[in-house]
Amino acid sequence: MSKAPPSRILILGATSAIAQAVADQLAPSGASFFLVARHAERLDAVRRNLLVHGASKVEIRALDLDDTDAHPALLGDAVATLGTIDLALIAHGVLGDQQQDQASYAATAAILHTNFMSAVSLITWLANHFEQTHQGTLAVIGSVAGDRGRKSNYIYGASKGALSIFLDGVRNRIDRAGVQVLTIRPGFVATPMTAHLKQGPLFASPAKVAKGILKAVQGRKDIVYVPGFWAPIMLIIRHVPGSIFKKLNL
Repeated sequence: MSKAPPSRILILGATSAIAQAVADQLAPSGASFFLVARHAERLDAVRRNLLVHGASKVEIRALDLDDTDAHPALLGDAVATLGTIDLALIAHGVLGDQQQDQASYAATAAILHTNFMSAVSLITWLANHFEQTHQGTLAVIGSVAGDRGRKSNYIYGASKGALSIFLDGVRNRIDRAGVQVLTIRPGFVATPMTAHLKQGPLFASPAKVAKGILKAVQGRKDIVYVPGFWAPIMLIIRHVPGSIFKKLNL
């Protein structure tokens, strides 16, 4: 069963390409936004673009979301500004460099903190808020990389895999309160974060991914692979026997 498009939207990591594409597709409906990201100038550019394309209100806050101590005040401000939150999209994260980072615990821990622990802080606050208000959608961008560890990106994959398990538990807890918890698992997306990678037919545009995300929000889905062809691909990868998988060059 579908629902009305969200009209009061919180986006954390709002300058990411996917987050911008989601906002771009919601702005023409006259939605109100509360946007958070690290760089104030880039945030302001996103704000101005959304207002031009039909957004009724856009508030911005510049914050490094690694600063978990600042999360409660930030999220309280978002609720006070929007009145309530229909959709909270957590879109921040870092890819890292597997070859460099695997040699350093500090580098690995930094990726895990940004992609997992800082997200856990935000999810915990938002889950409690939504559970109390008995409404809302909590949507979090994970990755197909979290489905199984591969030597080419297992640090990033571990952070996204842990995030998926955490969201499974949150969903099991608050779905009965009328709250949607959506785990988003994109494959390769043509964004600045992946600009250094050789792009092929498996790469999707941010706009296509955003369309899939909003369709999943409308349909109250629990998990969405975007684009959809990643679901059967990852089903196969998850079921390759370990004795074979460990010898693959992935």
